[in-house]
Parts: sequence; C-alpha cells; structure tokens
Amino acid sequence: MKVLLIGKNGQLGAEINKQSKDRGYEIKAFGREELDITDSEKVKLEIEKFNPKVVINASAYHVVPDCEIYPDLAFLVNTIAVKNIAEACEKLNIPLVTYSTDYVFDGKKGKPYVENDLPTPVQTYGVSKAAGEYMALAYNKRAIVIRSSGVYGGKEGSRSKKGNFALNILKQAEKENVIEVAKEQIVNPTYALDLAKASLDLLEHKNISGIYHLANEGYCSWAQFASEIMKLSGSKTKIIPVDRGGLAGTLRRPLFSALKNTRAAKLGVKLPSWQDAIKRYLLTLK
Repeated sequence: MKVLLIGKNGQLGAEINKQSKDRGYEIKAFGREELDITDSEKVKLEIEKFNPKVVINASAYHVVPDCEIYPDLAFLVNTIAVKNIAEACEKLNIPLVTYSTDYVFDGKKGKPYVENDLPTPVQTYGVSKAAGEYMALAYNKRAIVIRSSGVYGGKEGSRSKKGNFALNILKQAEKENVIEVAKEQIVNPTYALDLAKASLDLLEHKNISGIYHLANEGYCSWAQFASEIMKLSGSKTKIIPVDRGGLAGTLRRPLFSALKNTRAAKLGVKLPSWQDAIKRYLLTLK
C-alpha cells in the first residue's frame, strides 16, 4: 500500500508511520513543519506528486480549552483543511482517512455511542470536529472517518498537550500524595499503538467508507483510569474521585462519551481492553 500521512509527529501519527513501515507500505509522512495542513495548494500538490492509494490525516487542533479561545484556528484545521484534503483526494479518486473524537457527542445518552448516533457537541472543539466529519464525507465519497476517545501514547505524549493523561498523572504522583480526578466523565482511554494497528487493519479491507469507532474495549471514568495507573505503577498516591459536573472552568465536556465499535467489529477489527492497553503502555515507559 502507498500511504501519504499528514501529522506524523503526533501520538497517533508516529504509530501509523512506524507500523506502516513495519508492514512494508510505501509511506510519505509529513509533520507540521514540513506540510501545513491549512496550506491547501501545497497539500494538493504533495498528494498529486506522490499519488498514494490512501491519504491519512492524523493532524488536528485538539487542545480543547484553546479551541474556545481560538475558534477560527480550530475550524481552519479541523474543518476547512479536512474539506480541502477531501476535495483534492476526490479528484484523484483517493480515499481520505481522517480522525474524529467522542467529543462530537454531548454524553447524555448514558451508554456508549454507536457510529450512526447523531453528533451533538457541546463545545467548540466538538463542533469543529463534527463539521470536519461532514466535510470529509460530503467531499470524498470514499472517505473513512475514525472516531476514538482519550488517546494516549509515546514516551513524551502530545506536544501540543504537553504530555497525555497517563504521563501527567504519573508526573503529578511524584510530587503529591493525593490527586483529585473527575469521576463523572466516562470514556474509553485508547492506546495510540492499538488505534494505529486497528486503523491499518481496517484499511486492509476493500471498498469501505463512512464512520467507524475504534477505541480500546470497555469504559471507565478518568478517576478509575488514574487509579489503575497508580496501581500498575506501584505508586502510593491516592486518587480521590470528584464530580465536577463535566465542567473544566466554564468549558463543558460530555459526561458519558464512550464509543462502541460495531462496524469495524463486523469486519473482525477490534481493540484490546483499556486495562490491557494501559498495562502495555506503562511497560514501554520503564
């Protein structure tokens, strides 16, 4: 397979890049410095030059509080850029794979969301990602939108988020004996390594398109996830579950945004449990 990857330096992009090479794919991968996703002419030119079998967009503007401060940038990266890539791919009959989030939902369903549930975002980040989904599907008839949840990976995590949930909890636990963590938000924390593998497994299937949910199986609160990290790492720090009503300051977050994988599962593409995933991730940090 010949793959053009945008966003090679992110937690997910780095894994897609590595695993594509391990599978023997011919891959051309770009970081933000090499290819600005908002430069539609440059992106189009690179796609035309390389003429891949698939374009994978693993880049996003995903620091949720920043999206409230800079909504123009959030929509430029998460919506307009996705539309432009989708159009460029459509002209060359190339499928676009782009990633979305559990934050396209308001979390009021009370159980895991399936692929055809209607997006109902409650903050700018979720709105911009939901709009990006519509753009991908409207402008590229072979588009694949992969939603995931609580992604973490790499030894340093996300550059823009200055780490990830697991790394930040471990760092905090070195200094504090007690940490308060939200108990009301229910998610599927997802290991980037597993998400990349499942994504590439999905692409091995011919003639697929539409929305897929790929997240580690099962779900938990952020407090439960933090407690599992403390237990596995041998830390004595105590996690205190707190109910913040889904608010971080004035920012609203979905309460129960776990995702259920139904479509990919029918093709035999599933991810391991979140407990198994975090255990393997913590081993890579030792």
